[in-house]
Amino acid sequence: MKPVLAVTRRLPDAVAKRAADSYDIRTQEDDDPLTRAEILALCHGADAALVSVGDPIDAEFFDHLSDSVKIIATFSVGTDHIDLAAARKKGVIIGNTPGVLTDATADIAWLLILGAARRASEGEAEVRNATWSSWRPTHLMGTQVTGKKLGIVGMGRIGQAVAKRARGFDMDIHYYNRRQLPADQEMGATYHDSIEGLLPHCDFLSLHCPSTPETRGMVNADFIAKLPDGAIIVNTARGDVVNDQDLIAALKSGKLTAAGLDVFAGEPNIEPAYRDLANTFLLPHLGSATVETRNAMGFRALDNIDAFVAGKDVPFTVTT
Repeated sequence: MKPVLAVTRRLPDAVAKRAADSYDIRTQEDDDPLTRAEILALCHGADAALVSVGDPIDAEFFDHLSDSVKIIATFSVGTDHIDLAAARKKGVIIGNTPGVLTDATADIAWLLILGAARRASEGEAEVRNATWSSWRPTHLMGTQVTGKKLGIVGMGRIGQAVAKRARGFDMDIHYYNRRQLPADQEMGATYHDSIEGLLPHCDFLSLHCPSTPETRGMVNADFIAKLPDGAIIVNTARGDVVNDQDLIAALKSGKLTAAGLDVFAGEPNIEPAYRDLANTFLLPHLGSATVETRNAMGFRALDNIDAFVAGKDVPFTVTT
């Protein structure tokens, strides 16, 4: 008999095929977010679970989780949706999928930079809604990207990939990280040992930091006040690093020219005011959404489960 694998969301076809070859798959018929109770029912008696961003894998989940489940692989790098301390207490290994979504997410960060700077949402809407009347000298003038200053908060793999792309735009790159990188990883960027020191140097600011107690709500009124007037913020990190009300106020006042956002606190139930702002470029968490990357993420999640079932070390784990 094959081991039983509980899967909370629909998988890419190639990933689903590989999973079905090795496991007895137990999953939902639709692709809607499941409640905690529904996920627990799916996991009852299973040998492993494959969960996703937004699934409530919290302390209460582990209090009621079937003892048969010894490994949970998440279809993500981030683990904010999982109570890691509760997982350790329960003796459940948590695997994630690092190292395979760098380029896809960096590409989306650049889509946000360009889309926000060049007023792409407004322009696309005019063409689609047939409200574009003519070419005009002052029509939808945006902000030039080439040659400007780019600040990066969090110079990990994705931050470095964003910096690499910025070189093609002749940008002056600055970054804050918990530690300064070796020179061969800095992409010629200038290091700042504090966020406060970085912010005055940012015509554009790209966020690539994890969600932690220290970073949640970090982008607030005081933070924004330290940016140059007319700066543009883009976020492909985590939605909760932004204080929505303070960002919205800065976009309304003109302190910020625009924002490009791929992630939101409470998504998909985002702060409604974002939808009414012409100077926002908004995407539905598409950072890793390429066929190549989502397949690679799924295969990495299955690598974690396969290794555990075979009695080997789990290659990508965030718990011990």
